[in-house]
Amino acid sequence: MQRKVPSAITNITLNRATFTDVPIDELTFVNFFYGNNGAGKSSIAHAIAEDDGVVWADGKTADDFDVLVYNQDFINDNFVNYGDLKGVFIFGEEDIEAKKKIAELTDQKKQKMDARQTALDEHKKKTDGLASALTQFQDTCFSKTAEIRRRFDKCMDGKKQKKNFAEAVLGETKPTDHDLAELERLYDVAFDDSARAYTEFKKAAATTYGSLPGKDLLDRMIVSSSDTPFAKFMKALGDTASDWVRDGHTHYAGAAGGKCPYCQQKLPANFEADIAATFDAQYQQDIRDLGQFQTVYERETREIVRVLQGNASDVTPTIDLTAYQEKLALLESNFEINRQRIAEKVKEPSKTISLEDTDTLLLEIGAMIDEINKQIKANNDVVSAKRSSKSKCKTEIMQYLAFMLATDVKSYQDEVDRLQKEIDDVTERGKKLRKEIGDLTNEISALNKHNANTEAAIDSINKILKDSGFQGFSIRAKEGVENVYEVIREDGSIAENLSEGERNFIAFLYFYHQVRGSMSSEVLKEKIVVIDDPVSSMDSTALFLVSAIVREMINVCRNNTEYLNPKVPGDYIKQLFVLTHNVYFHREVTYQQVGYYNCTSFYMIRKNDNISTIKLCKRQSKEIPTEEENYNPVQNSYAALWDELRDIQSTIPALNVMRRILEYYFLQLCGYEGSDLREIVLEKPENRNKFIKQVEGEKPDMTDYQLASSLLAYINNPNGISDGLNYVEDCEDVDAYKRVFQMIFEALGQSQHYKMMTGKRIKS
Repeated sequence: MQRKVPSAITNITLNRATFTDVPIDELTFVNFFYGNNGAGKSSIAHAIAEDDGVVWADGKTADDFDVLVYNQDFINDNFVNYGDLKGVFIFGEEDIEAKKKIAELTDQKKQKMDARQTALDEHKKKTDGLASALTQFQDTCFSKTAEIRRRFDKCMDGKKQKKNFAEAVLGETKPTDHDLAELERLYDVAFDDSARAYTEFKKAAATTYGSLPGKDLLDRMIVSSSDTPFAKFMKALGDTASDWVRDGHTHYAGAAGGKCPYCQQKLPANFEADIAATFDAQYQQDIRDLGQFQTVYERETREIVRVLQGNASDVTPTIDLTAYQEKLALLESNFEINRQRIAEKVKEPSKTISLEDTDTLLLEIGAMIDEINKQIKANNDVVSAKRSSKSKCKTEIMQYLAFMLATDVKSYQDEVDRLQKEIDDVTERGKKLRKEIGDLTNEISALNKHNANTEAAIDSINKILKDSGFQGFSIRAKEGVENVYEVIREDGSIAENLSEGERNFIAFLYFYHQVRGSMSSEVLKEKIVVIDDPVSSMDSTALFLVSAIVREMINVCRNNTEYLNPKVPGDYIKQLFVLTHNVYFHREVTYQQVGYYNCTSFYMIRKNDNISTIKLCKRQSKEIPTEEENYNPVQNSYAALWDELRDIQSTIPALNVMRRILEYYFLQLCGYEGSDLREIVLEKPENRNKFIKQVEGEKPDMTDYQLASSLLAYINNPNGISDGLNYVEDCEDVDAYKRVFQMIFEALGQSQHYKMMTGKRIKS
C-alpha cells in the first residue's frame, strides 16, 4: 500500500487557542490546510514558528532548518513604517572580485539578450508569415469553392466558416475527382424530404410482324398467273386493271344485284365463276398474307407506342425527357406513315412500297431507356438508404472539393514546411541563447550571494512586477538609507498611503526572496516554509501572481521526492505548509495536486462550539480498493461531477452525470457543436473503428459503438430525444459505459484531461 513519505516535520500536536491535544498526522512534503477565518489556521503557523508540539524526523531539530513563516506577524515586522523593508540577504563583507565578475557577466548577458531579442523578432516574423499563409489559404479555399458550397449547402455543416472549411480540406485524406453531376443528383435526392422511388422505364416488347410472310410482299407486285380468257383480257388491260376489278368486286359484289356496279348492265350468268378463276391460288394466299401482316403491324406498333408513352407518366423531376419524347414522336410518326403505306399496298397489291426505318429508332430509344433507368435506379438507391446517402454525399463532396483545391493545398503545405523549417532553426538558436542567458543569470545570482544588498532585491521584485503586468507601483532603494525601500506610484510619486492589499503584496514578494536567498552568512540551510492566508485584501492580479509563486514553491519542494524532470530548478524547500480560507486561492494552488498522494496531504480545519478539529482528507481509492487517495475538500461544480461519477454504480444516474460532463467540457469549454461530437467520434473512420470490434467469422460487435451513440445522443440535441437508433439505455453494465466514456475523451484527443479529472497522475 502506498504511504505518505515523511519530511522534516512528521507530525504536530496542537495545544493552543481552540485546540486541545489535536494531532496533525501524516504530514509530508506539501501540506494544504483549508478552513474559515477563525477556525485555527494561524495557530498552526505559530506552532511551527515557535517549535511548539512539533515532532521532527529522526536526528533533526528546528536548528537544522530555516523556518520561514509568512503571516500577519511577518507583515507587521517588515512593514512597521512605510517603505521600511529589511534587506533580503545578510552576508559578510563584499567580495570585490565577485563584483567585478558580475559586471563582466552582466555585459555578456546583455549581448546575449540582444541576440535573443533579434531571434525572437525573427521568430515572430516567421510565425506571422505562417498566420498570413493560413489566412490566404483560407480565403483562397473559400472564394474558389463559393459556388459549389452554396450548391451543396446542407453538406457544409460545421464548415461554413473559413477556418473550419480550410481545416476540413487539409484534413481530407482522400481527394477524389467525383462526377459533379452525379454528386448533384445524389445531393438533390438525399437532402430532399419529398424524394421518393420511381418505376423504371419499360422497353418495347418483341414484335412478330417482321417474320410474317406478308413482310416480304411489300416491295414486289402481287399479280395473278391465271390463264383463263377473262384473266388474259385483264392482263391485256394492265396490272392495275386486275386491282381495279378485285377492289370493285370486293366492295360491290354483294350489293350489285346481278348488275355491273359501274355501267348497270346485266352481268353474264358465269361472271362470278370467271372472276374467281381470274385470281389463282397463289394470288389469293399473298393477299391473305398481306392482310395478316397489316393487322399484326398495326396492333404491335400501337402497343409499342402505348408502352413507350406510358413511361413518361411518372418520372423523377431530375430527369430531362426532351430527347426521349422527340425520338418517340419521330417513331410514332414513322409508324403512322408505314401503316398508311401498308394500307395502300393492301388496296393495290400490284403496287410496291418501302417502309420508314423504325428499328434504328427503337434501338436508340432503348439506349435512352437504359440511361434513364440508371438515373432512376440511382435515385431509388439513394431514397432506400437516405441516411447513409447523406453521409456518402458529405464525404464525396469534401473529397471533390479537396481534389479541386489540391494545387492550393500543395502550395500552402510547401510554404508552411519552408516557414516551419526556418522557425525551427531560429527557435533552436533562441533556445541556445536562452540557456546561455540562464547560465549567466545563475552565475550572476550565485555571485550576488556574496554581494547581498537591497539593490539586487529591488531589481528582482520589480522584474516580477513588470513580467506579471502589475502596474500599481514599483520599488526603489531609498537614497541615503541602507536596506530600505521606497514604493513609487506610476506617476513617480511616493506611495504614502498603501492599501492593506498592496502592503501585503509587497511583504509577500519580500518573503519570496527570503525563501530563495539565505538567512545566514555562515551556512545555507534547507527551508521549512509556512504560508498563512497570503492573499488577504489583494486584488485579482496580485492573487494570481501570488498563486503562481506558491505553485513554484510547491514544485521546488516536490523536487525533494522526484527530480527526474523538474518544472523548476532547486530543492531548497524541504517542507511546505499552505493555509488559507480563500476558495479561489486554494483552487489555484491545489490544481492537479491530489494525484501526488505520497508527498501531498490535504487537511480541513473546522471550529464548532469554540472547539477546533483537523481532518486529513483521504479516502479509499475506488479504482484500487487496497490503496488510499487524496481528495480536495474544496471543489467546483465541474470537479464535483467527476467525483460523483467515481462513486455511482447505477447506470441511469451515471449516464446523466457523464452527459453533463461531456456537454460542459466539450461544448461550453472546448466550443464543439453537439453534431460535431457525434460526427468526429462515430463517423470518422479512424475513431469509428475503435468502437467496433471485428470478430472473425461473425458479424462485427457494435456494442461499444452503440454505447457511445447513447452517451452522445442528447448532447446539445436541438430535436430533443433522439430517434432511438443505437440507443442502449437498458444496458446494466455501468463499467462498460465508463470505459466507452473514456474512449470518447481519447477519440477527441483529451485523454490527458480525463486522466487529470479521474486522479490518474500524468508523469511529466
